[in-house]
Amino acid sequence: MNKRGNVIVLNSLKYGDKIGVFSPSSAASVSAKKRYDRGKAFLEQKGFHIVEGNLTGKSDNYRSGSPKERAEELNQLLRDSSISMIISMIGGTNSNSILPYIDYDAFKQTPKLVVGYSDATAVLLALYAKTGIPTYYGPSLVASFGEFEPLVNDTYSYFEKYFCVSQVIPYELEMPKYWSDEKVNWLDYTGKKTLYENQWLGINEGIAEGRLIGGNNNAMYGFIGTPYFPEIKQGDILLIEDTTKDAATVEKNLAMLKLHGIFDKVSGILLGKHEQYNDLGTGRKPLDLLLEQLDGKHVPILAEFDSCHTHPMIPLAIGKKVRIDTYHNTVLCIEEWL
Repeated sequence: MNKRGNVIVLNSLKYGDKIGVFSPSSAASVSAKKRYDRGKAFLEQKGFHIVEGNLTGKSDNYRSGSPKERAEELNQLLRDSSISMIISMIGGTNSNSILPYIDYDAFKQTPKLVVGYSDATAVLLALYAKTGIPTYYGPSLVASFGEFEPLVNDTYSYFEKYFCVSQVIPYELEMPKYWSDEKVNWLDYTGKKTLYENQWLGINEGIAEGRLIGGNNNAMYGFIGTPYFPEIKQGDILLIEDTTKDAATVEKNLAMLKLHGIFDKVSGILLGKHEQYNDLGTGRKPLDLLLEQLDGKHVPILAEFDSCHTHPMIPLAIGKKVRIDTYHNTVLCIEEWL
């Protein structure tokens, strides 16, 4: 970490650096131990040192520990100045319950790269809201790096380019050639996953440029409107994605954003692919439900984006500026994210 004026600049990740692992909700190192071991070994083979949080290998039924225990696991990693990155074990359902107990001052004193997705959205947005230091919507240890080839290699390629290699700004994110959301090969390899040809969809032609805010919409439902949720400002770019939800739940969560006035402020939306979506026989996709809630507002949307639960996954910095172009279906990072 260094400073340019009053701006904190985070260092890029280097081979040999320590990566801490925390379990903000589910106890995947127990419930999916094979996948955890595989993900840990994958990153170790790439040259990183994995520092296990003190709840690794522990389980309290649907969670890794009590709210205070889970927060303290994260706090210990935040206070450790030798750790360069902290990555979530996986998501879950209850990361919001640890927010009052996080040591936000420790993050200010020893800023580092904090990465995760899904339910870890609560932690990422709270850290940013309380400190102004960017966090990163990106892969988790178990779900992402415990995946089998070839998709794990593609996710790592995006991870490496984003965190380990200096890029010239503006930096255009490359669309993956293929993707998958098949629910096979979670613990043991049983065969190749079906790969789908990729396509990002531009809706409402235009160019939008602004600070990226957002993440998993179901997780945001659990703490929006609290002091741990960043203030949505005029011109922000909203990232929203979800997994294994049905049309009724997706509509509820999108309506929540509308009722909080968020769609009146954002200048553009990145809509991630929805893993294992259930349309309940309606034929309505998440994009259709989003357009309903926008109710005619001309907001550029880049849909089917790959910062989401499907594989491979592209990381993005929460709190840094991006530009979406729905004429050409591109996303550019226009501000240094480290």
